[in-house]
Amino acid sequence: MTSPAAEIVDAAAYAQAVEDAVKASAAYYAGGTSTLDDDTYDRLVRGIAVWEAEHPDQVLADSPTGKVAGGAVEGDVPHTVAMLSLDNVFSPEEFTAWTASLARRIGREVERFSVEPKLDGLAIAVRYTRGRLSRLITRGDGTAGEDVSHAIGTIEGLPQNLAEPVTVEVRGEVLMTTAQFEHANEVRTAHGGQPFANPRNAAAGTLRAKDRAYTVPMTFFGYGLLPLADTEASLAERMGELSHSDLMAQVAAYGVNTTASTDVPGVTADTAEQVLARVKEVAALRAALPFGIDGIVIKADLAADQQAAGSGSRAPRWAIAYKLPAVEKITRLLEVEWNVGRTGIIAPRGVLEPVEIDGATITYATLHNPSDITRRDLRLGDHVMVHRAGDVIPRIEAPVAHLRTGDEQPIAFPEACPRCGAGIDTGEQRWRCENGRNCHLVASLTYAAGRDQLDIEGLGHTRVVQLVEADLVADLADLFALTRDQLLGLERMGETSTDNLLAAITAAKDQPLSRVLCALGIRGTGRSMSRRIARHFATMETIRAADAETMQQVEGIGTEKAPSIVAELAELAPLIDKLVTAGVNMTEPGAVPPSPTAGDTADSESPEAAEGAVTPLAGMTVVVTGAMTGPLEKLSRNQMNELIERAGGRSSSSVSKKTTLVVAGEGAGSKRAKAETLGIRLTTPDDFATLIADFVD
Repeated sequence: MTSPAAEIVDAAAYAQAVEDAVKASAAYYAGGTSTLDDDTYDRLVRGIAVWEAEHPDQVLADSPTGKVAGGAVEGDVPHTVAMLSLDNVFSPEEFTAWTASLARRIGREVERFSVEPKLDGLAIAVRYTRGRLSRLITRGDGTAGEDVSHAIGTIEGLPQNLAEPVTVEVRGEVLMTTAQFEHANEVRTAHGGQPFANPRNAAAGTLRAKDRAYTVPMTFFGYGLLPLADTEASLAERMGELSHSDLMAQVAAYGVNTTASTDVPGVTADTAEQVLARVKEVAALRAALPFGIDGIVIKADLAADQQAAGSGSRAPRWAIAYKLPAVEKITRLLEVEWNVGRTGIIAPRGVLEPVEIDGATITYATLHNPSDITRRDLRLGDHVMVHRAGDVIPRIEAPVAHLRTGDEQPIAFPEACPRCGAGIDTGEQRWRCENGRNCHLVASLTYAAGRDQLDIEGLGHTRVVQLVEADLVADLADLFALTRDQLLGLERMGETSTDNLLAAITAAKDQPLSRVLCALGIRGTGRSMSRRIARHFATMETIRAADAETMQQVEGIGTEKAPSIVAELAELAPLIDKLVTAGVNMTEPGAVPPSPTAGDTADSESPEAAEGAVTPLAGMTVVVTGAMTGPLEKLSRNQMNELIERAGGRSSSSVSKKTTLVVAGEGAGSKRAKAETLGIRLTTPDDFATLIADFVD
């Protein structure tokens, strides 16, 4: 659901709303800053439109409802064809009403729709003369725009030369991907500038910047193609007859970037129901995209339908933007909390003035690490841009520096561990208590005993607290030395519960090496990485003997992570020795240690393949989503991943073009939708169980 329109009660409030909207638009299009986030601006404009509909004789000349986006910015390069904005809808009902209105206007049902993601960037017109990139022009006021040709060479997706020597104009969106945005802020702050609040503002400010001492890349996605005055007549005539989807195919054939290269390519749909289904699919994929989208653009695909519908002064009547709920809002940073994790990592968390984003009230957001706070120049009391998409943990992007009042205060960093008072190791970006895991022993042991690690039933948080407070355990290995008398001496521990817990602890000694590794909680590893390491090296002895170069042979471990893992294994040596003495298993069933000469050709993904066995999932990357049924019903997600790897495959938590198979159970959502979009094979839990029957216990 979208936020309601801003309420405007009288002419004075209306005039103020128009002034606020115009200022916000001018600030954004002039320099990439804004006093309002997108959702607040949309609500303000909708409120203005509601008031104007009720008071048509009092509409102000500078109202944003009568201008294209960017209309506050003057331009000196005339557009060959007006570069209009899009009207918006916010619900299936509003979209259905728009399709009915369009059908009445053209006298028939629209034959076919095109459906594309609405990219969250800045619209520009790109002119090619005889196939060579010659000019970049902003939207401006729709009739003329600003020449930003100085940005040529900094925008990925815009080739200097087309595949054919044609004279055409490609229209599209300039934006920054998530990676480009992070890089841009690193470079900008290194040169003494304030970080941009979000990728959209970064693209707008960067596109116009002429005199900076640095350049940062942006990305272009084409969404339109039209002839220029000196375009060859036959080509111009043909372009006027092509459908939008055919024009986009031509843009891609010329070598210009389009959404066809992404996980959300433009598609066509024959009915409004099919359009709405695609809207749901794209919305489900939104959080995982490497660039921002704020909606879906729906157009009458055929040229004849577009011509029959025509255009207004602000927007074409044959296209609409279906806006998605905002994933970014501006709010205030009230406080910073410093929390200590189970491995001793000291992590800052921002306390926010509550703000609603995508249906959830957000009061806390991730702040990454101390160096990130310093780099972004965050201060208490700052207005900050907060981002949340889907189930992603909310994060603070950057301060909205131009909203500062001067009352903001520096953020104080801890000088000692906020949990135990010990010193802090500040040698890496993520600070750590010098007591490491022992600082938060309860969290460390609770994690180790969890279902996906050693699976010690009966050893939950409350019981671990008892053991630690009674000084019965000081590390993980001490669990295996507990006696019956010690446990019976604890409150609420009877004979039955004591015997059950001791049996569970004894059973934990036989867990595979991958689970023991995971229980150790080595930084930079998790369940999947622990399995990869264990299956590659097969024994703890081999793992401990590996240097950083050898550790990099494991898939997913690079030059930065490898030394950290090796160093932490060395740090854990006394604990590992105690576990060995306690009789804890230190081998991975079925895995074969790499030979000394195997190098990086060793098969770390499939030990069965190394033994010459044929496995049903050999060479396959498998993603599991939704609730499992049948023989797999009682398996946790971690157990499913272990099963996949025993059967020779590789488990993954995300769907990509590299995914081979998606096991889609009941309630499968965005991952299933993405698999369907990418044409990846889908299977049910029951059929998957049959496929790997020999490996199901």
